[in-house]
Amino acid sequence: MTDPRPTRFAELHAAAFTESRPWGVGELQSLLASPHVFAPFTEHGFAIGRAILDEAELLTIAVHPDQQGKGVGRQLLAMFEAEALSRGATHAFLEVAQDNETALALYLSDGWAESGRRAGYYARQKGDAVDAILLRKQLTLREPSEK
Repeated sequence: MTDPRPTRFAELHAAAFTESRPWGVGELQSLLASPHVFAPFTEHGFAIGRAILDEAELLTIAVHPDQQGKGVGRQLLAMFEAEALSRGATHAFLEVAQDNETALALYLSDGWAESGRRAGYYARQKGDAVDAILLRKQLTLREPSEK
């Protein structure tokens, strides 16, 4: 049976990231084929992470625009962190576009801290490229009631 996730993830990614080139089905299939990659998901969004040894990278979180601001991103972030921990990661990193204020606010409110920048990293359909903000976090087990 063919994995339906790449097609659904590509649809969600295209809906969520309208200012940049969305990830295609082939790219997602290649990522998901790696034993180091994991992809927690819900009906309205997904995250893709990679864990190698004690380090995890959050590659993307995509939430359908109709569901943004309803806690789906926070749920996916918690799912990413739990899976990274279960794979032996003790710290994680990610990059986020400087103009993605919603995602940046989510990460900062969840204990991620800025560790660097890449100037002009993200191309935009209209306008100048924007910086990538690099964030890091020490991973710890969360209490079941924490969100």
